[in-house]
Amino acid sequence: MEVIAPAVGGHTGGSRVAAPGAAAAPGPAPRRGAADPVKALMHRHRELCERAVDPLEIAAGLEAHGITDRTAARFRHRDVFSLAEEMYARVSRESDAPPPAPTAAPRVRADWVVLTLLPGALCAAAVTALDLTQGRARLGVAVAGTLAVALALRAALRRGPLSLTEGGGPRPRPGTTRGRTAVWTLWLLGYALLGDGLLRSALAGGPDLPPTGAADGPWPLTAAPVLALALACAPAAWSAHLLTARARRKLVASRGLEDFAASVRPLLLGTFALFLAALTVLAVLSTTLLDKPSVHAEVLALGALLYLARLLTVHGFTYAPALVLTATALVEAAALAAVFVSRLPGCGFVATPVEALVATWGAGSVPALACGAAALALLLHTTRKLARASAHAPPDQPR
Repeated sequence: MEVIAPAVGGHTGGSRVAAPGAAAAPGPAPRRGAADPVKALMHRHRELCERAVDPLEIAAGLEAHGITDRTAARFRHRDVFSLAEEMYARVSRESDAPPPAPTAAPRVRADWVVLTLLPGALCAAAVTALDLTQGRARLGVAVAGTLAVALALRAALRRGPLSLTEGGGPRPRPGTTRGRTAVWTLWLLGYALLGDGLLRSALAGGPDLPPTGAADGPWPLTAAPVLALALACAPAAWSAHLLTARARRKLVASRGLEDFAASVRPLLLGTFALFLAALTVLAVLSTTLLDKPSVHAEVLALGALLYLARLLTVHGFTYAPALVLTATALVEAAALAAVFVSRLPGCGFVATPVEALVATWGAGSVPALACGAAALALLLHTTRKLARASAHAPPDQPR
């Protein structure tokens, strides 16, 4: 039997009071989304939470999605890692599935070792063949050698530590900046091969003939920088592999995002210094074997720029490398264009800075300064971007 109570406080209608012994009607379930915002966040990142092997992997995934310490404060946590610790603990209690095994660091494979050695070997063979041939045969050797080295370099960049499938971080969107990066990289390498000779010839009033490949021709080739850079493909891959392997170990051992960043920055700078040391040795070796003047500054600047650009691209950061490579190539092109524009009536002042620079430090100072400034800017950007835990997450981790 139910007793109908009268309305209270002027409300129309009444409330039903159950008589003793009667069963109470079940009320509506509480809204967990509003009362438990962390659970709502876990639902949005359910796959990340279920596959993570430790809280830092969840923190890296949240960081990749733009969740900062200020965002974590809305969930009543002091930072992202504290929020990730709660999410990791709760998914462990609520899930019956055992946690997955930690992701192992990438191993050294014989295929990418051979592929990274191939560009240097083919470039050395092409340079040797150029010295042994004359006339049209030399032109054919130059074309065939350039094509072979380009194909070998492409293969080396598609496998191993320099490929887009080995690094961590967010995957770059297909077709966004890769085309521009490839075009300007080819320009920079072409300038290293032909640019110094063209600049000297232009300042002397030429060139009157196309390049012949001869060292004493009207437009001489500079093969030593390109040979050193082709040989440096192997140490670049090894240093990138070392960075990825050590960073993933630190990803497991670190107890917070700041702790991880503090431990990765010295590792990043150390592997970069290791690559520069190897490139210096290869530059000295190339100029000695080819009996050419020293081009160490130009080689180191260009090598550092290309290495940092590829390292950022491998880890999913493509915008800055494309922008910096484009700006560097345009600076080199502007230096050449200024010399030719200065031949117009009343425009002789346009080439004055280039002439002064070449007269003081030589033709190689133009690419050395342009690539060196660009490499320094990318190094500062790299130490900030690659210090993030999300940049070194395993490739198969959901983001």
